[in-house]
Amino acid sequence: MKNSIISVLVAATLGTASLAANAENTWKDTASDAWIDGKAETTLMLNGNLDSFDINTDVKNGKVTLTGKVDREVDKALATELVMSLDGVKDVDNQLTVIEELDEEQDGEVMQTLNDAKIETVVKTRLMFESEVSGMDIEVESKMGEVTLSGMVESDAERQLAIKIAENTNDVKTVVDMLKTTEQGGNA
Repeated sequence: MKNSIISVLVAATLGTASLAANAENTWKDTASDAWIDGKAETTLMLNGNLDSFDINTDVKNGKVTLTGKVDREVDKALATELVMSLDGVKDVDNQLTVIEELDEEQDGEVMQTLNDAKIETVVKTRLMFESEVSGMDIEVESKMGEVTLSGMVESDAERQLAIKIAENTNDVKTVVDMLKTTEQGGNA
């Protein structure tokens, strides 16, 4: 009888520990998905070429599903590229509906503009999510893959970090440093 009670207690303890570990993993996955969802929505909102109010995001296990509507096929592709560039995103299921289409010449011009807008948005988002950089104080402009950073940062180390973040962003060809540091009285 004593062995039976001990066996039941051991089984109950192991079952409870297993449930607690599973609940912790579920909580971590949910928190990670919520973090990715917030980054995806912020990235889409910061892009001036997309109407982020017409795009919905849902994240499950690192896979982002996009639903809603966009004006052109290039906007749909841009949304996928923006979200796919975020840390933690494993896949993008783009279910966006395209409202209108452009001809190929217009589409090529728009594609270059949108690629620059994507670069600007991704760099700006990465700067904002880096706790050691004053991302709100840095302006980001891109033209043909050349990114210009301007604004004020607190130190040369922060300036160098912002430049490296921009350089390490997909599709960035070169970075022009126009940042000024407050520790030097505004002189870079």
